Amino acid sequence: MTILTIENLSKSYGEKSLFSNISFSINDGDKIGIIGVNGTGKTTLLRVLFGLDTPDTGNILKKSDLTVEYLPQDPEFDPEATVIEQVFKSDTKVLKVVQQYEEVIEFLEEQPDDVSYQLKLAKLTEEMTAHDAWEIESKVKMILTKLGIHRFHDKMAILSGGQQKRVALAAALISPCDLLILDEPTNHMDNSTIDWLEEYLGSRKGALLMITHDRYFLDRVVNKTIELDKGALFSYQGNYSYFVEKRIERQAMENIIERKRQNLYRTELAWMRAGVQARATKAKARIQRFEILESNKKNLDVESLDIPLGQSRLGKKVIEIEHLSKQFGDLIVVNDFSYTVLRNDRIGIIGDNGAGKSTLLKMIAGLLSPDSGHVDIGPTVKIGYFEQGTDDLEDDLRAVEYIRKHAEYIETSTGYKISAAQMMERFLFDSDLQWSYISKLSGGEKRRLYLLRILMEAPNVLLLDEPTNDLDIDTLKVLEAYIDDFDGAVISISHDRYFLDRTSDRIFSYEGNGHILEHTGNYSDFMDFRKTDAYQAQFPNVEKEQNSKSGAEKRQPEDKPRQAKLKFTFKENKEFETIESEIEALEAKLEIIETEMAANAHDFVKLGTLMTEKEKFEEALLDKMERFEYLSELNDKIKSQ
Repeated sequence: MTILTIENLSKSYGEKSLFSNISFSINDGDKIGIIGVNGTGKTTLLRVLFGLDTPDTGNILKKSDLTVEYLPQDPEFDPEATVIEQVFKSDTKVLKVVQQYEEVIEFLEEQPDDVSYQLKLAKLTEEMTAHDAWEIESKVKMILTKLGIHRFHDKMAILSGGQQKRVALAAALISPCDLLILDEPTNHMDNSTIDWLEEYLGSRKGALLMITHDRYFLDRVVNKTIELDKGALFSYQGNYSYFVEKRIERQAMENIIERKRQNLYRTELAWMRAGVQARATKAKARIQRFEILESNKKNLDVESLDIPLGQSRLGKKVIEIEHLSKQFGDLIVVNDFSYTVLRNDRIGIIGDNGAGKSTLLKMIAGLLSPDSGHVDIGPTVKIGYFEQGTDDLEDDLRAVEYIRKHAEYIETSTGYKISAAQMMERFLFDSDLQWSYISKLSGGEKRRLYLLRILMEAPNVLLLDEPTNDLDIDTLKVLEAYIDDFDGAVISISHDRYFLDRTSDRIFSYEGNGHILEHTGNYSDFMDFRKTDAYQAQFPNVEKEQNSKSGAEKRQPEDKPRQAKLKFTFKENKEFETIESEIEALEAKLEIIETEMAANAHDFVKLGTLMTEKEKFEEALLDKMERFEYLSELNDKIKSQ
């Protein structure tokens, strides 16, 4: 069933046209990924569909009772709200009831003898039952836990940016809706959390529309792909792998048509230059055709982006790391780590958010001093350090001025000189975009500009901290191709599993307490190794340690002090005491139903009733099992404090 239809939608900002007369539809059950170069209007399209922005032309037709939930790239939040309050900020009746219930429970934990609040609790308990809200409450806490948020009563203001985004994601996931719209949901997530989100969205009912540059994520979640390319929209009925295959076919056909058009253009150009007296109607028609062909002139294979940049000579000695250690307060982020970086190393660093990956990179780059040990940099090493932030971008400069400020031209490996403007064209900055002010660029375009500036400085060692955040797939392919040909060491922190598989032949994995495990192979090789007996023998408690963390991101020294110790709420404590017996009762009931089904195998009316009853009890059992998992994990954390 079609739930949303988009007809001839157009949107421009100033002289820049983002998309023109695009049309498509969304059906119930569609899981759609939107792909396109940064700046083509992907985020704007989502904002228009959700109603935060208005199109210049076109229509959006929705089914009458359509409900839509939207996760923006930079969610707004109330800094004084707790995590649980922020999640329940919704206009839906059921979530308002749950929010009120949570507030009353929290108050009674502090003042259990307050009669008025006891009466409120009794009334809200009835409302929770009437709205079937008990399942939602437990589901919220399960989702928050899976997303690495364990302290539900922390204020939003003290969370990191990544944690705030995950709270907003939890709010979007929990709100009942027909269409879920997500803008870059995997940014600032570690790999294990992305794995969980993949499974969750893959099994979620309802339609999904999202922007993400995580190619494995696209391949495993979506069943339809939309590409925005130069203002036009192309739709593919399949996942990312299918899109790549069909896009190649489309571009091959376009190139055939373009070659025919250019042959015709050359013929017309020769005729115009011959100085034919264009007085007759036939001649005027040829002139008009020539003018049309000339105005539509374009280059073939514009997607074939090559960056044959030169680089500084690299000697035998690159980087020697000896007995490096670093900690912040009680948090050990690097523990006695040693490694000799070789000339052509391709290293991927993985681990939970806050484990210390960026700290290690900063110590290698010389931006942070270790507590002990040292980093010895070779005399010929020239480091290109791509940080997570782009703070040095000057908004009042035009993009081309920013590049020229660092390098007027760059010499390629073949000795040819490329100007800043030519280099920007190769990096997907057309002439209009080059002269745009940096303040007008999208977040992804700014990241691309920052990356280009670093590469133009001709480094011979690359340190990349989350290079895939906010970069579109086409730019990532350019970067991956550059790394293929890069004659120097590359060390990358990334949560993008495809990028790690594509560019790494060695993995540094954070295994807890600052211990870094080295493994030869790419990310997928390492994940296979984690399933082996050899890994389990070396790290028998690693899974338990990861589950018992007080948060996916440990606090850095600039964060505010930790909150009070974890504890069960009054309701959770009562629930934990009885939940095992409730599970046993549901299992016993299912056994009885299955026995009755066997006895009534030929009574189809009775069998249908029993099947419906069985599905109901199976769903209730699944909910209880998920709730039991959450409470058990919480109980383990409380005991381990």
